[in-house]
Amino acid sequence: MSGTAPTTAAEYWDKYRPRVQERPAAARFDWTGLDDGGPGAELLRSPATVLDLGPAEGENAAYLAGHGCDVTAVDFSAVQVERARRFWSHLPDLTFVHDEVCSYLDGCPREFDAIYSSWGAVWFTDPDELFPRVVRRLAPAGTFAFSHREPVTGRYGAQRMGGKWLEGRESELSVHRWQYSAEQWTGILERHGFTAVHARVHPSPEPGAAGTLIVTAQTPPC
Repeated sequence: MSGTAPTTAAEYWDKYRPRVQERPAAARFDWTGLDDGGPGAELLRSPATVLDLGPAEGENAAYLAGHGCDVTAVDFSAVQVERARRFWSHLPDLTFVHDEVCSYLDGCPREFDAIYSSWGAVWFTDPDELFPRVVRRLAPAGTFAFSHREPVTGRYGAQRMGGKWLEGRESELSVHRWQYSAEQWTGILERHGFTAVHARVHPSPEPGAAGTLIVTAQTPPC
């Protein structure tokens, strides 16, 4: 498929970062994609069971599994799931699942102590479709956390992505990402029943570059 343009969103993500063929270090939990001293796994509040939405190479999931968590990681791309399974086959408490996240949450009978997404599926899924499903699969007082690039001021909601494979092909394939300000995310999460919402921008160490918007929330206790 490497020489042909994708025709579905799943095929687009199959092509995402194809050059990554060596296992990442997974030495820390990373919300920003930068070596910038940002927050780590402590935002998840020491969960025993965790669900990763859109793990890509799976290093965050692997970090958690290596530190005592039972982790399930769900990705839309069959190629990325196969690669992640190959990278982390030595970790018994880490399971990679090939599925679309809303479909997975609909069929999943489990509850998780924490559900998270680092520049992953939360960024690329309509929150009005995703968040009610996340609430149902989180344990009481569970943690929901996600991050994405700081949005451009005024460019909120569903935004069509550009870049390789997408430019000039809107009639064949469009991939969207949902991005909001910290204040807007807070309102959306509270509307869907989350409490203790904390949304903020972690600045980039590079002057003038966009930072990372990091959001944490909880489900109500019993």
